[in-house]
Amino acid sequence: MEGLFITAIDLIGTFAFAISGIRLSSGKNIDWFGAYIIGLVTATGGGTIRDLFLGVTPFWMLDGKYFLTTGVALLAALLFKDRILRLGSALFLFDAIGLGLFTVVGISKSLEAQLPFWVAIVMGAVTGSVGGLIRDVLLNEVPLLLRRNIYALACVMGGLVYYLCTQLHFSTSVTELTAALVVILVRIVAEKFNIHLPVMSPVKQEDKDQPDRI
Repeated sequence: MEGLFITAIDLIGTFAFAISGIRLSSGKNIDWFGAYIIGLVTATGGGTIRDLFLGVTPFWMLDGKYFLTTGVALLAALLFKDRILRLGSALFLFDAIGLGLFTVVGISKSLEAQLPFWVAIVMGAVTGSVGGLIRDVLLNEVPLLLRRNIYALACVMGGLVYYLCTQLHFSTSVTELTAALVVILVRIVAEKFNIHLPVMSPVKQEDKDQPDRI
């Protein structure tokens, strides 16, 4: 039952991230196949890097449902483009959902590999955020991961909640669902109230003119 639950989370996250990639590519004069590739890379990029770190075969090489799910996302985007592609908040919402769900998947798979919890949290952040990073780079956008938005930090916060839930002996399903919701809510609240980390200040001109001291 728990395996079925994590599979459902995985597929919903794949669909959400694929939609976010397709949504962003819609304004870049990209054809349908290109949009499919962007959606697929967005959905599988983070998990691929995670699996390479874990020393296992990337998940999409063992199961074709991720290709199929991305195809369904493209079909949905084409059929309901007036409701999906033209919504200014659609990219953000689908990205937030994918971020939360994939963070949980990354943590769960890392714990299955019997890694320390701090490593699992890192792998959760990688799984949740790297796909969007690759998407933004391919579409020549400044990656969300590198902006002042609360992004990877939301994954870390979700990971900490995941750990707290395990310490409280919550069921696996409740733990995973709670952690995912925390990531999603952190992203939504941070965006709504413009909460962000301090931005690196540019170097002043007089500081640039000063020679480096040893």
